[in-house]
Amino acid sequence: MPATLRRLLGDAAAPLVALAVWEGAARSGLVSAYLLPPASAVALRVVEAATSGELLREGGRTLARMLVGYVAAALLGVGLGVLMARVRAVRWFLDPLVSIGFPAPKISFLPIFILWFGLFDLPKILMTVFACVFPVIAATWAATEGVDKYLIWSARNLGTRGRALLWEVVLPAALPQVFTGLQVALPIAFIVVIVTEMLTGGGGLGGAMMEGARFADSTRVFANLVMVGLLGFLGMKGLERLRRRLLVWHEEVQRGAAMSNEG
Repeated sequence: MPATLRRLLGDAAAPLVALAVWEGAARSGLVSAYLLPPASAVALRVVEAATSGELLREGGRTLARMLVGYVAAALLGVGLGVLMARVRAVRWFLDPLVSIGFPAPKISFLPIFILWFGLFDLPKILMTVFACVFPVIAATWAATEGVDKYLIWSARNLGTRGRALLWEVVLPAALPQVFTGLQVALPIAFIVVIVTEMLTGGGGLGGAMMEGARFADSTRVFANLVMVGLLGFLGMKGLERLRRRLLVWHEEVQRGAAMSNEG
């Protein structure tokens, strides 16, 4: 059996078993169909949502809010992380704020964001930025500070200075750990957007789930939950692919490719 096919079957094994158990439990009568609709009925509802345009409309709202907030958090977090690592005054000012804000439950700030920014897209996007920026700052700060000093000294001995040193030596060396921070922040972005949609309305997959719950339409609730999971899965896989493409020169990617070829 080809290695690619074997890997795909291995990746699909756990989801297929989970779906089979779900379907069996729902069909057995041990659990009420209202509390746990069959997986086949949920899949049919997802197909209906896709053909009717509901998936594109509500999923598009959720995805747009998430992407705007996530990209803003990524740019802000990387910039602040680099500044904290290289400018002592910035580190002195931001270190206490990051240390306090990182472990704090960000969603508890939602009432303040609603008071300040209303109930439409802006508080959802800003909550996403607020929740995602801290892991990106921490990862970028640690990665930039942790660049091998001998690598920096060698570059300086060869005449590399200032911005060239930052762009050509420091950031490429820090990029793997920066990507780790971005990968940590992505599921946080999905969680925050869905929760804020559920609590503040305004459509989106989170809002659709709450609407389904209000009308006792459990199949719609589960269908939207599946769509959230699929979007999150595709987002994580896309970021992993981007990481491999941008870090094709790095040891971790080359080692992973070699292990894949051996398998």
